[in-house]
This record gives sequence, structure tokens and C-alpha cells, in this order.
Amino acid sequence: MEQRVSLITLGVWNLERAQDFYRQLGWQGQEVEETVFFQTGGSALVLWGRDKLARDCGLPDEVAGPEPHGFSGIVLAHNARSTADVDQIMIAAERAGATITRPATATFYGGYAGIFADPEGHYWEIAYNPGFPLASDGTITIPDFSATGGAS
Repeated sequence: MEQRVSLITLGVWNLERAQDFYRQLGWQGQEVEETVFFQTGGSALVLWGRDKLARDCGLPDEVAGPEPHGFSGIVLAHNARSTADVDQIMIAAERAGATITRPATATFYGGYAGIFADPEGHYWEIAYNPGFPLASDGTITIPDFSATGGAS
């Protein structure tokens, strides 16, 4: 696994309020399918509904709430260069002590991804997304969704 974080996804209670907050800070984002993407240098910050993020992690609904020791609402993502890399990283993570919460499978966006929790309970999505190109140094570029009519 290359040493980098591609995306940080924040599970938010109110997407409009969260997006407005970052806009007021001067951040430029793109919304597509109830998800907001902000390019942040060589990585991205993503805003997504907290309940959707918890379900995507393979967690039961009751841990998505604000109770202590529940789901933090934050997921780190490592974009891999291929589906085979995703599988290799998931195997290595499990061998190292991670708990697989969602085995790697095909995704709705045409990619391939799985999620694990590290031994301290931090969630990582390991994904291959052909729509988010990786540079040779591992930096990610969020595409211009307006070119496909997907942004608002």
C-alpha cells in the first residue's frame, strides 16, 4: 500500500449546511448525487450524509448516531491503481489486524472498493476508481463533473 490518503470523507448531518460552511471559507466544490467534492491539493475532502457513509462502511444503523464510542463519521480513503491492488491491500490489512467491514466488490460508480477498520476503529476505504485519475506520485484529481452534467 502506497503511503498516502486520497480522500477524507466527512459524514454530515446536513449536507447543505456543511457545504455552505466550506463555501463561506472560500472553498470551491462540486456536488454530484448528494455528495460534495472539494479538491484539496493532491487529495480531496468529501461531504456525504452520515447515515449513508455508515451504511457504506457496512455498519448497522444504530452506530451511525452521535453516541460515544460509535461511528466517528470520518472515513479515510486510499485510491489504488487497480482492482488487484485493492484485493492485496485488503488482505494485508486483515493480516495486520484490521476488521473487514465491507469486503471489496464492484461499486455503483464503475469502480471496486472495500472497507476495513484499523485496530483502533478508524475506517479506511480502499478503492479503485477509474474516474478519479492518480498521478505517478499518487495525487488524485477530482474530475470536472459539469462536463458530464453531474454537478450542481
